[in-house]
Amino acid sequence: MNQRAAEVSMIALRWTLGLIVLWESLVFVFSPASIHHFARTGLPHWIRPALGGVEIVAALLFLLPWTEAFGGRLLLLVFAVAAVIHVLHGSFDVSALVLYAVVVIVCMTHPNGRIRETPIDSSAH
Repeated sequence: MNQRAAEVSMIALRWTLGLIVLWESLVFVFSPASIHHFARTGLPHWIRPALGGVEIVAALLFLLPWTEAFGGRLLLLVFAVAAVIHVLHGSFDVSALVLYAVVVIVCMTHPNGRIRETPIDSSAH
């Protein structure tokens, strides 16, 4: 893959994840079905809009190149808190949260889509 294609794919990956997380956060905070479902968890009602609100802000920050690193760290924190809440309530399938976290880490290791190709050292083989 050439350098430009790699950089465009990293930007596309960041935007895809950011928009998916943003949409899911908006649904989590504002959907009547989500509100009803969350009410059955027994957690205080303020946790849903607080966690979802922070996730919305984090997703927006993650989408902007100059705040990508801060937004990414904030998303990792939100995903970790959400995973703990899921596990503590007996829902052990947190695979989507783990996948989202890995994508955030990959994007953060290539800020603004920049990928530096390192030459292959033939003497290492």
